[in-house]
Amino acid sequence: MNKEERKMLNGEPYYAADEELIRKLNATKDLIWEYNNLRPSMREERTALIKKLLRKTGERFLILQPFYCDYGSNIEIGEDFFSNFGFTVLDEAQVRIGSHAFIGPNVGIYTACHPLDAEERNKQTEWAEPVTIGDNVWIGGGVTICPGVTIGNNGVIGAGSVVVKDIPDKCVAVGNPAHVIKKIEFFK
Repeated sequence: MNKEERKMLNGEPYYAADEELIRKLNATKDLIWEYNNLRPSMREERTALIKKLLRKTGERFLILQPFYCDYGSNIEIGEDFFSNFGFTVLDEAQVRIGSHAFIGPNVGIYTACHPLDAEERNKQTEWAEPVTIGDNVWIGGGVTICPGVTIGNNGVIGAGSVVVKDIPDKCVAVGNPAHVIKKIEFFK
């Protein structure tokens, strides 16, 4: 791991066009291309490729194609994870998703941050903030999860929502920006 990658993973400003980072991005893109071009019926091959790509997986999971990520090595998914078509993860920081998480179609999780100042942006300065999603979470289709967000256990994020701040355990959150509309009470 070089200096720029270490800064990236520590949440510090880093040079996004660093040669080693670009090499790693391209190696990941090659694996993603291979994954997305496997036949859906080739489940064993798809599972093996995702296990090679991601930092950590449960034994039972399914990620439908197409799937996209930047590095893969910064993504952890728990047991019985499912994501629908078009799942995109910009994993410049850690992305941890718990067990029994269900991700709807066209969901994006983004950890990459860019300066508001155009001059700094043009220097290809970035930083990243981690995203954590708890156990038993359902993320509806078309949801965007922004950098630095934590979504608690046993929650639901409504379709089309944009999550810009933390969502507590056992809550339903919807909207842009997403806000809690109800607490979930479980049957006993």
